[in-house]
Amino acid sequence: MDKIIVIDFGGQYAHLIANRLRRLGFLGEIVQNNEPIINLKNKDIKGIILSGGPSSVYEQESPKISKEIFNLNIPLLGICYGHQLITYMLNGKVNKGSIKEYGQALVKLKPSRLFKGLGKKETVWMSHGDLVEDLPEGFDIIASSDYCKIAAVENTEKKIYGLQFHPEVTHTPNGMKILENFAGDICSCKKEWNMDNYLKEIRSDIKDKVKDKKVFLLVSGGVDSTVLFTLLNKSLGKNKVLGLHIDTGLMRLNESKNVEEVLKKQGFDNLELYDASESFLKALENVVDPEKKRKIIGNLFIDSIFDKSDKILSSDEWIIAQGTIYPDTIETKGTKNADLIKTHHNRVLKMQELINKGKVIEPLSQLYKDEVRLIGKKLGLPEELIERHPFPGPGLAVRILCNNKKAEDVSETEKKVKDIFKKSYVLPIKSVGVQGDSRVYKHPAVIDSEINWNYMEKLSTRMTNSVSDINRVLLIIRKKEGDFKLLKKTINSERVNLLQKADFVVEKILKEEKIYNKIWQMPVVLVPVSVNGGESIILRPVDSKEAMTANFSRIPENIVNKISKELLKIKGVDAVFYDITNKPPATIEWE
Repeated sequence: MDKIIVIDFGGQYAHLIANRLRRLGFLGEIVQNNEPIINLKNKDIKGIILSGGPSSVYEQESPKISKEIFNLNIPLLGICYGHQLITYMLNGKVNKGSIKEYGQALVKLKPSRLFKGLGKKETVWMSHGDLVEDLPEGFDIIASSDYCKIAAVENTEKKIYGLQFHPEVTHTPNGMKILENFAGDICSCKKEWNMDNYLKEIRSDIKDKVKDKKVFLLVSGGVDSTVLFTLLNKSLGKNKVLGLHIDTGLMRLNESKNVEEVLKKQGFDNLELYDASESFLKALENVVDPEKKRKIIGNLFIDSIFDKSDKILSSDEWIIAQGTIYPDTIETKGTKNADLIKTHHNRVLKMQELINKGKVIEPLSQLYKDEVRLIGKKLGLPEELIERHPFPGPGLAVRILCNNKKAEDVSETEKKVKDIFKKSYVLPIKSVGVQGDSRVYKHPAVIDSEINWNYMEKLSTRMTNSVSDINRVLLIIRKKEGDFKLLKKTINSERVNLLQKADFVVEKILKEEKIYNKIWQMPVVLVPVSVNGGESIILRPVDSKEAMTANFSRIPENIVNKISKELLKIKGVDAVFYDITNKPPATIEWE
């Protein structure tokens, strides 16, 4: 079968390239940068794509490839780090950029086979700190932007192309056309892949790995675990599958009860419930660091399995299944050259040890959320289950920010944001972000303005690109009278209850206004920023398909005002903010 090889340099979107090729009907296969050149001399390999990555090509320890790759007579496309690596290895020049670019940009295109069918100007997605400054011999510039003179290059004689931007993300609107031009036109690769065949492979692989054992699965009730539970039941039979839903005390309001009712309606009587809320809340009592929270929760999930039945973890009669999807692994340093963004609960050390022992199967681990939903449809699951908003494994724990320190001095950072927008300030809290494929932990800026979503997006991008200590921008929607102050808070049942109420109000209004299904995900975040002794709520609505990139959703102003008014009626809520940051530079979740 014809294929396009994607060489992974650790970029957050590396695997997404293969996903996009599959969506186009091409077989995309991931390999690491140390793949022997002999393996690339295969008649089925029609093209090679070099992915992005968190490193700088001029650093001594940065991942490289053999120069022989340029002599294979196979079309080559470099994306971001891959584009810079081609330049560097062919004696061009790459340096750190004076401005780091994260978000959408407008590029001017020159005629090229790579851009066939595109306009003279295109919106693309940038996520980089380094730039190509001088081209190798034989290369021409085919795209430029205001901040990036060499945004795309080509050597038509050798069929080598480079893009500083990311065509594989949904936020490059015509990125799929670029990939199709490369794979189909330039590489002459045949379209021989489809989801039906892939689903058959998954089911066959499940049977081969499970054999005569029984399978245990933690079922949160979210899209991934629900689809996998259904897939296991249909592939193996209910008598070989046991599902367990753990109430961690960090679920949405009435979540556990709803999960049980909905799944039993689907005929899944092999699902059991276990209330471990006391254990989870006690373990998180004095924990502030978000990474520690994630690891504690991940380990407690495994302890809960042991509490349920020690035979599941110790006996050879059982194998554990996880609904892990690809974003879980890449953000947890899932490939050799990737950076750690955040540890997902299904990748803590205890679980990794079980994986290493061959006790775990993860049938969905190469897929993204949109592909999992597609499998759910093919398995006959109703829309109410497969179109649910994603909910993090650690639950509300990563939507409740904690603090045990005095407020940091953010005055210098505040001066910089005020130079960009006068009515702005900086909150003395921090959240996780991803910039240039690396983890960052920085402050949010806040702007006080009327709602104008187009202007907000430009302002947010400008602030996060220009002010190094900022990775998010918030819009203040509504607050009680008084000045903000930072509280010392950790997780407890009262804070969980407060966020559950706020989350319930938001979801209820979105459904009443019939826009719930128009938003991909709607995290509601509780932060220890007070006006009158209460705390603040941050609304984080996003539009995405696969969670690797996202735009903040533009909810109609009247609905935003309705939500904020209802939230301020809740005792303990002092202010409401709206996160107007794309991913990158911010992650979807705050922790």
